[in-house]
Amino acid sequence: MKHTKRPVNHLRGILRIVFIAASISSLYFVPWPLVWAWIAPLPDTVQEQVNEALDLGFDGIIVYVDQAGSLPEFFTAGWHDRKNNKSADPHALFYIASISKLYTALAITKLVGEGRLSLQHTIADYFPELDDRLANADKITLKMLVQHRSGVPNYTDTENYWAAPKQSNEEKLGLILGLPANFEPGSDYEYSNTNYLLLSEIMDKVLGYPHFQFIKEEILNRLHLKNTFSSVGEVDIDRVMSGYYVGYPHDLKTSNQGMLATAQDVGIFLRALNNGALFDEGEQEIYSSIYVYEHTGLVPGYQSIAKYHRDMDAVVVQFTGPTNFEGYNWNLSEIVYGRIVKMLRKAHHKKDP
Repeated sequence: MKHTKRPVNHLRGILRIVFIAASISSLYFVPWPLVWAWIAPLPDTVQEQVNEALDLGFDGIIVYVDQAGSLPEFFTAGWHDRKNNKSADPHALFYIASISKLYTALAITKLVGEGRLSLQHTIADYFPELDDRLANADKITLKMLVQHRSGVPNYTDTENYWAAPKQSNEEKLGLILGLPANFEPGSDYEYSNTNYLLLSEIMDKVLGYPHFQFIKEEILNRLHLKNTFSSVGEVDIDRVMSGYYVGYPHDLKTSNQGMLATAQDVGIFLRALNNGALFDEGEQEIYSSIYVYEHTGLVPGYQSIAKYHRDMDAVVVQFTGPTNFEGYNWNLSEIVYGRIVKMLRKAHHKKDP
């Protein structure tokens, strides 16, 4: 028995030493900036938390808070334009990136409700010329596009895309034509910007005019929103918050990166989307069956979060920059957002237990 126990005990001792050594060495790989940002004590006010975001490496931040029963609040810190020493502007225009998918999904819903589109029609039904150029074009329905269940490759994932982004939809689509599908339509989920590019093209064809005009007439005008635009070419460039990518010296605000809006415009839209004010008869049921009611956005220089928090009837929109796709900027923005929501929730429940 002694001869059998000693090797076992010896082995256990070696494994214990190896485990401790591995645990110590793993500390070098812990994302400490995220840990410290997450465990830091909450400040007393939202403005203090917004100010602290600058210590995490952000140049500028805008936060819009709309709680039921209170006037909307704006919180800012940092720069609107650091080169010209302009402080962050709560009413600045900002590239909202994929938050725009909420507007697209709602426009699709309205066109389906009007009978001008069908969620069961395929890409090939609308663009027969793509049948032999886009994998499964005859199987991918509009509903699959909306829900990111098409299997169509994401054009922004093509090699070095962000080094020289394409400007036209034709060029963007050209990057993935001829590529194999990532999966069979409807069998899986994978986020793809190509899905919404195709939806935009389908709407343009069915409407006979740019789909953003439909969004403006049926959604923006209904809410009296005057600070939401389809592209930077429509706006005074000085109103656009500067955007930088870490390691790249030039301001990206003049680049055409899709829709722009103020935090307040996004917030008003989001509340109306969530409380049903934007839906006509039958539309809410359609929308709820195909898409979500909140979103985030990320393009070079600009990251955004827009969510409605039902438990405290509050919309919170956050804009931050710069971005760094290989760093912690996105994770840090989520931590800052989460801490702000935690503070608001704590104050709400204290006021109304």
